[in-house]
Amino acid sequence: MALPASAYKERQFLAVIGDEDSVTGLLLAGVGHVTAAPDSQKNFLVVDGKTEDSAIEAAFEDFTSKRKDIGILLINQHIAERIRNRVEAFTSAFPAILEIPSKDHPYDPEKDTVLKRVQRLFGE
Repeated sequence: MALPASAYKERQFLAVIGDEDSVTGLLLAGVGHVTAAPDSQKNFLVVDGKTEDSAIEAAFEDFTSKRKDIGILLINQHIAERIRNRVEAFTSAFPAILEIPSKDHPYDPEKDTVLKRVQRLFGE
């Protein structure tokens, strides 16, 4: 059964949790958005070696639960590994979570949560 239009009508932005190269490339492509002051929320998080898992989890929670304007969350697969339990526990239709490769970390289909769900659905 399809969701009513009201469930996704306001979801017009992509969000990104990724390394500096991935986020920069997507920002240059026009994905970046900052809400109006005073809260000025960004739709991206740049993760480096110093970023704590709690900050990644907080951004994931913000993009998936609190913000109703995010339709798709792109997350580097190696970063999703750091919060794998949260990614696997997320089952809502919106926002869609897509794990993407980065320059230094190739895509591994064995780790992709969405692909695993599709394979289970088709009995593979």
